[in-house]
Amino acid sequence: MGGPPSMKQHSLNLPNIEREELPVDVLLIGAGAANIACAIHLARLLKARGIEDKTILVLEKSEEIGNHTLSGAVMNPRGMAELFPDWRERGCPIEGDVGRDAMWWLKKNGKHSQFEGALCPPQLKNHGNVIVALNKVVGWMKSQAEELGVQVYPGFAAAEILFETDAQGVEKVVGVQTRDAGIDKHGAAKAGFQPGMNVRAPITVFGEGPRGHLAKHLIKRHKLDAGKNPQTYGTGIKEIWEVPAATGAEWKNRVVHTGGYPLGFDGYGGSWIYGLADNQLSIGYVVGLDHHDAKLDPHALFVKWKQHPAIARVLEGGKVVRYGAKTVPEGGYFAMPRLYGNGYVLVGDTAGFLNSSTLKGIHLSIKSGMLAAEAIADAIVAGQTSAAQLKRYEELFEASWARDELYGVRNWRQAFDQGFLAGMIDSAFQMITGGRGLVKRRSGHADHTTTRRIGESRFEKPKFDDKGSLDKLTDVFHSGTIHEEDQPAHLLVLDTTICVDRCTKEFGNPCQHFCPAAVYEWPSEGEPKGPTVNFSNCVHCKTCDIADPYENIEWVVPEGGGGPKYHGM
Repeated sequence: MGGPPSMKQHSLNLPNIEREELPVDVLLIGAGAANIACAIHLARLLKARGIEDKTILVLEKSEEIGNHTLSGAVMNPRGMAELFPDWRERGCPIEGDVGRDAMWWLKKNGKHSQFEGALCPPQLKNHGNVIVALNKVVGWMKSQAEELGVQVYPGFAAAEILFETDAQGVEKVVGVQTRDAGIDKHGAAKAGFQPGMNVRAPITVFGEGPRGHLAKHLIKRHKLDAGKNPQTYGTGIKEIWEVPAATGAEWKNRVVHTGGYPLGFDGYGGSWIYGLADNQLSIGYVVGLDHHDAKLDPHALFVKWKQHPAIARVLEGGKVVRYGAKTVPEGGYFAMPRLYGNGYVLVGDTAGFLNSSTLKGIHLSIKSGMLAAEAIADAIVAGQTSAAQLKRYEELFEASWARDELYGVRNWRQAFDQGFLAGMIDSAFQMITGGRGLVKRRSGHADHTTTRRIGESRFEKPKFDDKGSLDKLTDVFHSGTIHEEDQPAHLLVLDTTICVDRCTKEFGNPCQHFCPAAVYEWPSEGEPKGPTVNFSNCVHCKTCDIADPYENIEWVVPEGGGGPKYHGM
């Protein structure tokens, strides 16, 4: 029972803890759109089959449902309409229906070109879609789930997977252990110590978001990525701005995506401006973490983008009210892990359900949850939770519109590995060959393998101010991030000698650059003994776990309830 050492709760010196056992029938880890959709659809399916005695439990690490949920977001309503045909009448919160949309190409000289109507790239056309704050959407979905009898527990962080091995030597997932609370930074129990529970279930659904802490180890342990491309990720930086009424009126329901400056042709990425209600804008920038520059700083790119005259004019007279950052899985169909195993399934961003050409995944996440629910309902009826039984989920996916959509852009992201211009040429061929492009199946790479030596770095940081060009620490304040500081750090530098003896010379300690929350700090003078890890700043984006060139940083869960508060994001 229990996981390998890398999956155990870290830094705890507490042997022989008696833990409460909580048995449930279906356990879902993470309260994002995929898992809540799964819980809703499963509750309905079981009721339709006359099965009403099953406990469906969703565990979420954030203090309130939606606090750790971040997206742009323009939502394709297809998934939501399947889950709730009357989603508008039920009151699903939206900021508005997309009106005007366009693509801007920003130039280094301060000018830009606009492409609207027929000139707007088809991937960036959004008529028929809706602008949402995903934080609000999942909060609303949670209330719909609870009306169906689903139990949703916020503030419970799943720390490790529980395994059992049967008489035939077959290992299966049998639930999770939640994180202990009330542990000091030295690993000793404080007053009010609360040991984590062993929550046991025949079926566990992993919907932890991108680079899920538990799913990462499970994928490796059970070789769910055998024969697959490595997953590749982008880091997205987002702010909500309050703008003058005239700007708010001009931009309401308007959607603009931009390319060009400051990234240019050096890497994969782009940005957005979405007009919200109440004179607010959602703005953000996403950059691929396979960028070669060791000083790549997604937050600094975002600030440079805001300083471009075309963007600065939009933001003039406004102010930042919220900030956040997260990663997105961009690898596509060939990078998706196997979706099932003995006693478990993977859904949503955890399983790579994102269309990298449009950078949309909410509808796909909802659909993945619904498909998983159908397979789980069949498994409950059959009284079987083996991989052979839960393979039904993957079969349902392969026969669905979600598969058709993802397969239609199966080589999209990898086509840009040879450079932006090469990617644009190949993407044009993909559009006329049903997603194939110039190569039948493109291979991928792990992002941490692409960083070049520090001597080749060309990245220059912008100047910050206290107005729009906020530095990282000021932006983190706007994320509402709070962690109990007297607890073991949840960002583990596994071997600090690598940091000092190798990384300083070879890559210049890129953690101090790529983290969008200023977690990793290096002394400017003297002999460094390793980074200072300001884990209380962490916004749970997982960039460090992905981009560190030595895979020397591991993100594990902090105490339940800690982290950002993405209200209205």
